[in-house]
Amino acid sequence: MTESSPTSAGTAGSAAVSAPDGGPGARRGPVVLALMLAMGLAALDGTIVSTAVPQIVGDLGGLSVFSWLFSGYLLAVTVTLPVYGKLSDTFGRKPVLIAGTVLFLVGSLLCAAAWNMASLIAFRVVQGLGGGALQGTVQTIAADLYPLKERPKIQAKLSSVWATASIAGPALGGLLAGYADWRWIFLINLPVGLLALWLVGRHLVEPARTAPRERVRIDWAGALAIFATGAVLITALVQGGVAWPWLSAPSLGLLGGAAALAALTVVIERRAAEPIIPGWVWRRRTIAAVNLSLGALGLLMVAPTVFLPTYAQSVLGLGPIAAGFVLSSWTLSWPISAALSNRVYTRIGFRLTAVLGISLALVLLLAFPFLPFPGEPWQPALLMLLLGAALGLFQLPLIVGVQSTVPYGERGTTTASVLFCRQVGQSIGAALFGAIANGVLAARLGAGTDLDTLAPALAATDGIRRAVDAAVDYVYVGAAGAAALALLALLTLAPRRFPVLEEAAGDGRSGQEAGAR
Repeated sequence: MTESSPTSAGTAGSAAVSAPDGGPGARRGPVVLALMLAMGLAALDGTIVSTAVPQIVGDLGGLSVFSWLFSGYLLAVTVTLPVYGKLSDTFGRKPVLIAGTVLFLVGSLLCAAAWNMASLIAFRVVQGLGGGALQGTVQTIAADLYPLKERPKIQAKLSSVWATASIAGPALGGLLAGYADWRWIFLINLPVGLLALWLVGRHLVEPARTAPRERVRIDWAGALAIFATGAVLITALVQGGVAWPWLSAPSLGLLGGAAALAALTVVIERRAAEPIIPGWVWRRRTIAAVNLSLGALGLLMVAPTVFLPTYAQSVLGLGPIAAGFVLSSWTLSWPISAALSNRVYTRIGFRLTAVLGISLALVLLLAFPFLPFPGEPWQPALLMLLLGAALGLFQLPLIVGVQSTVPYGERGTTTASVLFCRQVGQSIGAALFGAIANGVLAARLGAGTDLDTLAPALAATDGIRRAVDAAVDYVYVGAAGAAALALLALLTLAPRRFPVLEEAAGDGRSGQEAGAR
């Protein structure tokens, strides 16, 4: 079963485009290096900053609001992804990537010069405004440069950047914070980013663009509405249950405001000549199914990334570094599995490969609560190793598959919508699973227990260790529920075969529907 293929390479009023040259003249080697460097800036951000939080708080103060160092950055990245996706389809990838990298570097320089926690949080938002361009545009250029058969190679390279960052980030952040100054964790971005900018400016050749028949109109009202909706929603999710109770007036007011702004966004986007999030993103079954599936992936990823280190330290009694290695085992298998996934989906198709991967992930997540207490470190590490392999088999075929169903002029918007849904899933997951964990801890330790006082003594008593073990078990069951939602979206919405578009020989350009996979 297939869908009808898109009929044009761009929307009305956009410049006509052709895809980049995929041959030797494209100088793909330097461009790929630039993409990996740019992605490395975004990948290192969270891991390197989290290690230096004690030194930052000790220098600037602001312990009660330091979580906004991460939430503010996440907010800016999430809400700008669809904006940058539309801009890259309208004006080209190169100017968007250059502008985003410059903005990220300016934010990094400002962060290094911060004089208190409020200024640092504000400058982290500036960083995030650039980070949205880095994440979305890098993935889009990677798909532009490589034909369908070769895309797993570049995607595996980009995945290896995240894997390396998850291991090197904490070590580098700790080294700089402990032996230099925490400000260097932001200044180190400058030489990396400048090298990426030079490589992009010199070697990335944009496709030929004919003059538009009419002036291109940017949906700035839609962009502002999307930003406002995301800001209010993520603020509600991040602060709910932390700064105020979930059922309090602030939470209900913010959630209600987010719902009203979302409705306003839909109205604006329907009336816009060139909407930031076009309606076809949700009308096409393939794209809608991938968006929902990867939104569920973002949801389930919170369980291991946020809660497994706490489990490893408080239940297994490991130190911070050893706990990090337990978590990092899935970042080793994920890129390897992703790189090999093309051998599977070329035989059985994108949808069935993704179904196989998420089904395996569902079983592994359900297996976590059956680990013995307290258990051995190799047991969760083995589960994480297998989980990474399963998710590599799930995520990459969906990204490569959905990028292959749209023409060049729609690829930026499509890629950004996928990443946007995954980021929203992570934001929701952080709030949802945090509430689940706190609820289990309160039930096990007594309703009157002040959870904030437990952190220094998580491994002090057997009762606390068992409570943490139970809380993480429930979180993993919730993550299994998210995996089930992803599986349901694939089985009910995704076509059995993705309608892959033909690529013109030598230039990677999407044309008519060539077949289904």
